[in-house]
Amino acid sequence: MTKKLFTSESVTEGHPDKICDQISDAILDSILEKDENARVACETLTTTGAVVVAGEISTDTYVDIPAIVRETVREIGYDRGKYGFDCDTCAVFTSINEQSKDIALGVDNSMEAKDGDEDRFDRIGAGDQGMVFGYACNETKELIPLPLSLSHKLCKNLTKLRKDKVLDYLRPDGKSQVTVEYENGKPIRVDAVVVSSQHDPNVTTEDLRKDIKEKLILKTIPQELIDENTKFYINPTGRFEIGGPMGDAGLTGRKIIVDTYGGFSKHGGGAFSGKDPTKVDRSGAYMARYIAKNLVASGLCEKVEVGLAYAIGVAKPVSIFVDSFETGKVSDEKLAEIIRDNFDTRPAAIIENLNLRRPIYKKTASYGHFGREDEGFPWEEVDKAEELKKYL
Repeated sequence: MTKKLFTSESVTEGHPDKICDQISDAILDSILEKDENARVACETLTTTGAVVVAGEISTDTYVDIPAIVRETVREIGYDRGKYGFDCDTCAVFTSINEQSKDIALGVDNSMEAKDGDEDRFDRIGAGDQGMVFGYACNETKELIPLPLSLSHKLCKNLTKLRKDKVLDYLRPDGKSQVTVEYENGKPIRVDAVVVSSQHDPNVTTEDLRKDIKEKLILKTIPQELIDENTKFYINPTGRFEIGGPMGDAGLTGRKIIVDTYGGFSKHGGGAFSGKDPTKVDRSGAYMARYIAKNLVASGLCEKVEVGLAYAIGVAKPVSIFVDSFETGKVSDEKLAEIIRDNFDTRPAAIIENLNLRRPIYKKTASYGHFGREDEGFPWEEVDKAEELKKYL
C-alpha cells in the first residue's frame, strides 16, 4: 500500500496575473466578435495604478482597448481607490503592432498546401513551433484532478461570497491551495487547505478565519474528505490588506499550471490568454484535453496524458505522445493509433471542429480552462466516448 500527498492551487479573478489574463482575453473576444479571422497575440502587464497592453494584432476592425481594460477591471471589483486599484483612474498604455509577415506566411499557407495538398484542413499551418499536453483522470466527475478541482471551487466560491456581499469585507485578490492524500493512486482525504483573501482593514483576523472556514471551506469541500487531522491555514500571515496590482505586479500567462492541470501533467510552456486559435499553444492544448477526456470517458484508460508537437507553418503535428500511466485497457501504442484514426489534430480542423473562432475566451481566464462543464466549452465535451468504446 503506497500513500502520497499532492497539492494544487488556484487564484481568484482579482489576482494580479488573472486580471491580466482576463484583459487579454476580453480584448481577443471583442476583436473576434467583429473579425473571426483576426490574428491576436495580446499581452497585459499591471502594476500600481497602471495597465500596459502590448502585442501583435492584425485585423480590419477597431476596438477601444482602454475602454475594454477599464470595464474588465470594474467587473472584477477594483472600482474604488481604497482597494489599491481603480478602474476609472488607473493609467492605460497600449503598444500594438501587426503580426509578423514571416509568421503569417506559414499560417496562411502551410507547408502541405505549398506542396499541392488540396485538403482544406491542410491550408493553415501552426502559428508557432512547440508542444502541448492534455490530461484527464477519473477521480472527479469533470475528469480533472481532485486537488485542482477543489482549489478552483474554493476560489470561485470565495469570489461569490464577496460579490454577493455575504462577507462584505472581502476584496478581489485571493488564493487557495488543497493537499490531497492518495492511497494506491486513489484520493482518500484532504490533508491541508490554504485560503488567503484580501480584506478590509477593519475586520479582525479571528473573524475572517472563522467566516472563511465556516462559510467557504466547510461548504465547498465534501465532508467525507475532511477528518480530525485535516489542517486549515487561513490568511496564515495574519493580514492581507494590500492586494491586487498594488501588492504585486501581474502578467498575462504567469498562471499556466493553475490554468491547466495543477501540476499533474506536463506543460509545454505556452500560455493561453490573449491568443487567437491559430496559435497551437492554445488550440492544440484544447484539442489535447478533448482527446484525453474522451479516452478516459470511454473507459479505455483511467487517466491519460496526451502530447502534441507542432512545427511553425506545418499543419500536421510532428509527434503524438500518449501515457496512460499503466491504466490503459489497451497499450499506449494502440491509444496513439486510436487518436490518429479518430481525431484530426491539424490547426484548421481543430478550429472548425471545436468552433474556436468565437468570443468565448474571457470566461476561460479565471478558475481554469479545463473541467468547466457548466460553461459549454467544446473541448470539455465527451461526444466521442461512445464511439471509442468499440476499441475496448
